[in-house]
Amino acid sequence: MTKKPPPLPVAGADVGLDILKGISRDRSLLTALTMMNKYVGSAFRITLPRFQPAVFIGPESNRQILVTERKDFLWRPESDPVCKLLRQGVLVIDGEFHDEVRGWMDPPLQRRNVNPHIPLFWRYTDDVVHTWRDGEEHDMLVEMRKVALLIIFGALFDVDFMPDMERLWEPIMDLLEYISPGLWIFWADMPRPKYRYAQQAMDDYLYEMIRRRRAELAQFGLEPAASDLLGQLVANSGMSDDLIRDQLLTMLIAGHDTSTALLAWVFYLLGMHPEAMARMQAEIDEVIGRQQEPPSAEQVQQLTYTDLVIKEALRLYPPIHVGQRRAGQDMEIQGYHVPEGTRIMYSIYLSHRDKRHWEDAEQFCPARFDRHSEQKQPPFTYVPFGGGPRNCIGAAFAQVESKVVLARLLQTFEFELLNGEEIKPYMGATLEPRPGVKMRIRRRE
Repeated sequence: MTKKPPPLPVAGADVGLDILKGISRDRSLLTALTMMNKYVGSAFRITLPRFQPAVFIGPESNRQILVTERKDFLWRPESDPVCKLLRQGVLVIDGEFHDEVRGWMDPPLQRRNVNPHIPLFWRYTDDVVHTWRDGEEHDMLVEMRKVALLIIFGALFDVDFMPDMERLWEPIMDLLEYISPGLWIFWADMPRPKYRYAQQAMDDYLYEMIRRRRAELAQFGLEPAASDLLGQLVANSGMSDDLIRDQLLTMLIAGHDTSTALLAWVFYLLGMHPEAMARMQAEIDEVIGRQQEPPSAEQVQQLTYTDLVIKEALRLYPPIHVGQRRAGQDMEIQGYHVPEGTRIMYSIYLSHRDKRHWEDAEQFCPARFDRHSEQKQPPFTYVPFGGGPRNCIGAAFAQVESKVVLARLLQTFEFELLNGEEIKPYMGATLEPRPGVKMRIRRRE
C-alpha cells in the first residue's frame, strides 16, 4: 500500500504571531512569505481566513509546475479580479484555447519582429524626457510608466498614445489597483463599484482602436506589418472584437506595468551602486557613443554589461514576483500532499534569493550572470519570465525595450538617487519600488 504524502507544514503559534506582526508593520504579503520561508521552509501552507494557498520555493517545484506536470495545473482563477478584467486574455485561459490564442499572438512578439521597433523605443524615451532640466527631481517609477505606455501603444498597437495619456492615466492606475492584492483575496465577491468607470473608459478606447484599424485594413486593402500586433489580430478571421479587446488589455496592463517596474528597479539599483552606473555609461559611450540616431540591433546586442544589470535587477526584484495556479487534481509537490482545487503559489522572488542556490543572495552582483562566472545555478532557479510553454509572451520585447530605454537615458543624463533608504518592494499588480525612485538629473557634458 502506497503511503500518502504528508500535508504541507504550517506556522506554529509563535511564528504565526510574529508573521501577523510583520504583516501589520509592513502591510505586505511579501513579509509573510519571507518569514514563512525562513521559519517553516521551502514548502508551506498559509492559514489565513478564506486564504490558504500552498506556497513553494525552489527549482524542483518551479520545474514541476511550469513544465513536467504543467497540464495538471489550472491557470484560470475565476474568482480573481485579474480574470474578471482580462476575460479571455491569453494570460488567464487554459488548455487548447490558450495554445491557439498564443499562437496568433506570438509572431509579432518574437525578437526578429521586435528589433524593428528599436527606433520607436528610442523616440518615445525622448518624448518623455525632452522637457527635463538640469537639477530637477523626477520619480523614475512615474517617468518609466510614461515611457512604457507610449511604447506599448506605439510599437504593438501602432497608436500615438501621447494625446490621451493624461486623460487615461487615472483609469489605467485604477485598473492596476483593481487587480492588486487586497481584501478581495479574503472576500472574493466584495462590491467594488469604484472601478467600473476605469474599465468602461479603457474598453471604449480599445474598441475604438479595433474599429478604426479594421476599417483602415478593409478600406485600403492593407496587409499589417509582421510587428503590428493589433493589425495581425484584426486581420485574423478567427478573432472577434471582444477577443481582440481581451488580448490588447492583457498586453497593456501586464506588458507596460512589468516594464515600468523593471526600469524603476534598475534605476534604484544603479543609484545605490554608482560604480555600476558608471560602468554602464562607459559601455554605452563605447558602443553607441553620442549618436542621436537610434542604435542598430547589433549595437543593442553589444551592451553586455547593461544586460547583466538587467538580469540582476530581475533576480532581486522580479516584476512578476509570484506565479499562481490551481491544482487540477490531488497531487504531490516537494513530497507533500496538495488536494485538488488548492490555490498554488510559486514564489519567484524567494526562489531568486534562495541561499541554497545563490551566493550572497541578497547582494547586487551583475557579474554572477557573466557567462564566464563560476556561479552556476540549477535550471528553474532563475525564472523572471516563468518557464515552459507558458513563459512570458513579451520576454523578448521587454529585454530589447529595457536595454534601449536605459541606453538612451544613461547616454544623456547623470542620475543621483535621493531616497534610497526609503524604498521598499511593494506587492501591487507587479513588484514595484515604493514610495517611488526619486532622482536628481543633470545632462551629461
